[in-house]
Amino acid sequence: MRTLETEPKLESLPSGHPCEHCEIRGQAPCSVLDCNALAEFKRLGPTLRLSAGQTLFREGDPTSRVFTLTKGSLKLYRLLADGRRQVVGFKFAGDFLGISIDEEHRFTADLIEDTEFCSFPRNRFAAFLGEHPDLEYRLYRLAAHELSAAEEQFVLLGRKSALERVATFLLNLADRRRQFAELSTTSVELPMSRSDIADYLGLTKETVSRAFSVLRSRRLIRLKTMHQVEILDRPALERAAEGLD
Repeated sequence: MRTLETEPKLESLPSGHPCEHCEIRGQAPCSVLDCNALAEFKRLGPTLRLSAGQTLFREGDPTSRVFTLTKGSLKLYRLLADGRRQVVGFKFAGDFLGISIDEEHRFTADLIEDTEFCSFPRNRFAAFLGEHPDLEYRLYRLAAHELSAAEEQFVLLGRKSALERVATFLLNLADRRRQFAELSTTSVELPMSRSDIADYLGLTKETVSRAFSVLRSRRLIRLKTMHQVEILDRPALERAAEGLD
């Protein structure tokens, strides 16, 4: 999961501004834009609303649009030649997606829950980016953090045990919640299914469920619901993530 060293100070928006009621304005890349530039940016494209289970784009589709996710969540995955599915990441409110050096999407994006996006044509977005270097730099930083997260994922899949992978996954989600929502890091939302988590961590669904049970039996976490976990002992969970317990 990505983290940023500093977040921009937000400018107050006047009544009637198209982004006046945006709940994730402080988390999104466009937070670096001033009031007028933000309104211009918003006018580049419409708000898109899709329901849980729908597909935003498929692997091989042309990369004709880019998106800021303003509500909900989705998973990115690729189907392997043998029919297996590899989930490569999850996106949440405040995340940006769709930028690619290729002309086609490399992954499929399916919605985990009802989701909203600011949607922008790729060519208009590229032109706007050329006129607003602050936004371009912001996206560069996000891309650098995404690359770092991908490198960490290689370590996660290659060297860590099942229990360590699940513990690390929970800690990463908790850290993202703190960084982007400024909320308690003890409560972790899990909108995705156990199968999604398994396909992301390179495990089976049954192994993921067993790992949750072990962490719960050690009193490191509490399963409030199937989709919400409370971290009871973060230092111990961090040790478990590193295989120190």
